[in-house]
Amino acid sequence: MEAKFFCFLEIIGVGYKASTNAQGSILYLKLGFSHEIRLQVIPSVRVFCLKPNLICCTGMDHQKVTQFAAIVKSCKPPEVYKGRGIQYRNEIIHRKQGKKK
Repeated sequence: MEAKFFCFLEIIGVGYKASTNAQGSILYLKLGFSHEIRLQVIPSVRVFCLKPNLICCTGMDHQKVTQFAAIVKSCKPPEVYKGRGIQYRNEIIHRKQGKKK
């Protein structure tokens, strides 16, 4: 399958990891919960884990690639104080200031 569209996701946080099975049809996410999250990949999308903290979604249909990337991001969106979570590679997170002493 020739990939035309790409969407890169970064996982930021200590102990947060991603992996796939050999075919790339199931995505496993360890995001600090008590259980591992298993996501079934949409048939027209392929998923690769280039590093344990970098996910690459590829496919021929732009809408399906970005839709699956949004599903993955919704598992743990980046929080505004420390920035931990899943974010797009080129996304800028506006961080909030903590408590003032």
